[in-house]
Amino acid sequence: MELDPLILSRIQFAFIVCFHAIFPVFTIGLASTIAGFETLHFKTGNPIWQKLSKFWIQVFAVVFGIGVVSGIVMSFQFGTNWSNFSYATANFLGPVLSYEVITAFFLEAAFLGVLLFGRDKVPQGVHLFAAIMVASGTFISSFWILSANSLMQTPEGLELINGMYYVTSWSDALFTPSFGYRFLHMALASFLTAAFVVAGVSAWFVIQKRELEANKKALSVALWFLLVLAPTQVIVGDFHGLNTLEHQPTKVAAMEGNWEKSTGVPLLLFAIPDQEAQTNHFEVKIPKLASYVLTHDWDGEVPGLKDVPEEERPNVFIVFWSFRIMVGLGLLMVIFAIWGLVLRPKGRIYKSTTFLNGLRLMSISPFIAVLAGWVVTEAGRAPWLIYGQMTHAQGLTPSLTGGMALFTLIGYIVVYTLVFSSGIYYLLKVFRGGLEKANAPHEMDEIERPSRPFSAAHVAIDGDA
Repeated sequence: MELDPLILSRIQFAFIVCFHAIFPVFTIGLASTIAGFETLHFKTGNPIWQKLSKFWIQVFAVVFGIGVVSGIVMSFQFGTNWSNFSYATANFLGPVLSYEVITAFFLEAAFLGVLLFGRDKVPQGVHLFAAIMVASGTFISSFWILSANSLMQTPEGLELINGMYYVTSWSDALFTPSFGYRFLHMALASFLTAAFVVAGVSAWFVIQKRELEANKKALSVALWFLLVLAPTQVIVGDFHGLNTLEHQPTKVAAMEGNWEKSTGVPLLLFAIPDQEAQTNHFEVKIPKLASYVLTHDWDGEVPGLKDVPEEERPNVFIVFWSFRIMVGLGLLMVIFAIWGLVLRPKGRIYKSTTFLNGLRLMSISPFIAVLAGWVVTEAGRAPWLIYGQMTHAQGLTPSLTGGMALFTLIGYIVVYTLVFSSGIYYLLKVFRGGLEKANAPHEMDEIERPSRPFSAAHVAIDGDA
C-alpha cells in the first residue's frame, strides 16, 4: 500500500497540535488564577488564599512541564515535514517565533522558579510579582503564536516574490483582520478552562468535606467568573463568526453545512453532510436562524460550498460536527453558570450534590470545546496552509516519503502517550493529596534560612563531616 506523505504529515501535525493545545489553554488561565489568589492573600492576609495558591501552583507546575515538552516538537515539524512552507515564510515566522522565546518563554522561566520555590525565601511582594510575571508571560506567548496562526488564516502585510514572502508591513502582518477576535476568543477560552477546572475540583473536595472553608471560597470565586466569562464568550464568538464570514466564507459554509449560496438559510441542529453527493442527509433545522446568526438579518445571504471548486473545499463532516460540539459545550457552560447563580442564595451551591457532580463532569468540557474549536479553525482552512495562497501540498517537504512520515507519526504517538500518562498520574496524585498535602509542612521548612550560600549544605565541603 502506498503511503501518502501529505496525509500522514497532516495527521501528525493535527495530533501534536491537539495534544499540545490543551496544556497552554489551561496554564494561561491557571497562571492568572494563581496570581489572583496571591493578590488576595497579599491584600487581605487571609491564609486561605495562600492555601489555594500553594495547591494550584503544584497543578500548574505539572501541566506547564507537559506543555513545554509537547510544544518543543512543534517547531521541529516545520523543518522536517513542511520545509517549503518554512522557507517561504521564514522572513515572518522566524522573527515571530524567536520573539516568542525571548519575550515570553524567558520571562516565564526567569520567574517560574521564584513562584515554585521562593515563597519563604523572598518577600511576599516579590513572590506576588513573580506570579504576575508568569501569568504575563503566558499571555505574551499566546500573542505571538496566535499572530503567526492568524497570518495563515487571513494573510496581510506580506508580498510573495520568487517563492518567498517578504514583510511589507509588520503591523498588518502581526495584526491581521482576524487576530483581535481570535486572541480574545482564545483568552476567554483559557479563563473558562481554568475556572471550570477549579470549580470542578473544588466541588469534588466540597462533596468529600475536605478543607471546606478554602474550597468553598475557590468554588464561589470560580462560579462568579463563569457567570461573566461564559456569556461573554458567546458574544465574542458571534463577532468572530462575522469576521470569519467576511474573510473565510468557505469555512463558514462548511460550519453550517450549506451547499448553495442562498438567503434565509436555516440553522441545522443535526445533519450528515455528504461531500460526494454535495448534500446533507437527515436534516433537523430551524428556519432562517443561520442567516440571522451569521448576518443579523433573517433574510441574510450565506455562502455555499459550491461557490468554490471541489478541490478547495474542506472536509465538511469534520468541520460541521466540530463546530456543533464547540457551540453545544459553550451553551452548556452558560447553563451551568446561570444554574450556579440560581443556587447561590442560602449557600445551596455547596449543598446540591447534583450541581456539584455536574461541575466535576464539566471540568473536562472546556478542553473538548477548545479541541473542537481548533479543528474547526484548522480543518476549515483546508486545503490552504496560507489561506488562498499556499496549499498543504505546496508547503510539504519535497523529499519526504510516506514511510518517513509514518515512522515519525508512530514515534510521536508513543512518546506523547508516555508523557501524557505520566502527567495524568502526577496530576491525580496532586488532586488526591488536596490542599492538605500541598500545605503540609516539609522537612526543609524547619531548616533555618542560611545567611551564606554554602551554609545550606548539610555535609561539610572539606569532607570532615
